[in-house]
Amino acid sequence: MEKHTNKEDWIAIVTGTFLVAQGVFFLQNADLLTGGTTGLALLLSQIVPLSFGVLYFSCNIPFYLMAWQRFGRRFAINSAISGGLVSIFADHLHLVITVDRINPVYCAIAGGLLMGLGMLILFRHRSSLGGFNVLCLFVQDKFGISVGKTQMAIDAAILIASSLFVTPWVIGLSVLGAVMLNLVLGMNHKTDRYVVRYS
Repeated sequence: MEKHTNKEDWIAIVTGTFLVAQGVFFLQNADLLTGGTTGLALLLSQIVPLSFGVLYFSCNIPFYLMAWQRFGRRFAINSAISGGLVSIFADHLHLVITVDRINPVYCAIAGGLLMGLGMLILFRHRSSLGGFNVLCLFVQDKFGISVGKTQMAIDAAILIASSLFVTPWVIGLSVLGAVMLNLVLGMNHKTDRYVVRYS
């Protein structure tokens, strides 16, 4: 399969991170959670006086180092840049858009779909968001298990743990969002349809 050009990769990274940040925006507006380090940062942002972006990037630093060791310098740098862009976009979207009323079910569906689409774009252009995405890509690369299935299992575990801090309604909607996200990945990122090139 022909590689994407550097220009295509960078355009895709900006596009993918912007879509992910839009998804985070919907989840934040309904006080919902999700899996992975995104879910951890959303949960922590409700507890500690730091922005989502700061917490998100901080949680991902160890995984960027893991990506460097497993997938190489290019992939790790792309992933760190992607994580940084999501942090910046998510922390500043309130300057250009506000929502007076929005249905939380819609937030869960739209947030999950947008995040899934953004992550899919990043995966196909030698990048990720760090965090458990790196582990999921490693599992797919090593064992042939799709990213969507591995991500779904991790997300479920994180959301179950989050039930200690939020209501069952919020958990239910958060699960809906995570399902939508992972449906996008599971249906569109298969090893026999698209080969990820890390370097």
